[in-house]
Amino acid sequence: MSEVEQATWSRAYRLFRDFRVEQSDPDRFYSALASDSIAQLRQFTSLDGAKVLDVGGGPGYFADAFADSGAWYVPVEYDHGELSARGGVSVRSVMADGARLPFHDCSFDVVYSSNVLEHVPDRAAMVREMVRVAAPGGLVFAAYTVWFGPWGGHETSPWHFLGGMRARRRYSRVHGHEPKNRFGESMFAVTVAEGLGLARDLPQADLVAVFPRYLPRSTWWLLRVPGVREVATWNLALVWRRRPDAAPTSGRDATRR
Repeated sequence: MSEVEQATWSRAYRLFRDFRVEQSDPDRFYSALASDSIAQLRQFTSLDGAKVLDVGGGPGYFADAFADSGAWYVPVEYDHGELSARGGVSVRSVMADGARLPFHDCSFDVVYSSNVLEHVPDRAAMVREMVRVAAPGGLVFAAYTVWFGPWGGHETSPWHFLGGMRARRRYSRVHGHEPKNRFGESMFAVTVAEGLGLARDLPQADLVAVFPRYLPRSTWWLLRVPGVREVATWNLALVWRRRPDAAPTSGRDATRR
């Protein structure tokens, strides 16, 4: 079993060390996170030849990692600036809203999303859409930054603990411009409790795993402690498998492409 699969302290240390340079050296951070995410996904399913949809794929770091894994990869991005941040844009890239995915039911073997739900006003709609476009037996993986964790306010942290709008106003006052992630518009307070509620409210999918994405396995018991889990989790990962007998939900052609 690899170090990532064991969710060790040394893995957590490397991730948090890279996390410190997210703003100053995004290539280093997102490349490391993408590689780690591939290793996590492989605990649940094979990626070789799999059709993968990445909801909120961003500027291509995950595209490289999924291509190296042998997957057939399609990124969806709502923000063109994010999609083109590294220059080139993949011919498979799709501009769309994650809560209204422009794909037929049952189209992908793996539907993936990394650190997107906290930027979506209707998280439940996005998760339902992710399940809808997953094939019967397909895997759905969604991870997001927890609001009351140390990085919940993103670049406005740690002032978000005093309130999202207050942190936003402070950032604007100190830096002379709005933050990239604007509370109430492009960033929302998503809790562990909300994620656990979403995890259990999907009749078409079975919950496979819920865990703190970056933390070592020895700390996962924290999810059983209300209040503490909101501060300590940092980032929550939710994994479902679409039920083989789940019927199409949208009325769209359910034939896989």
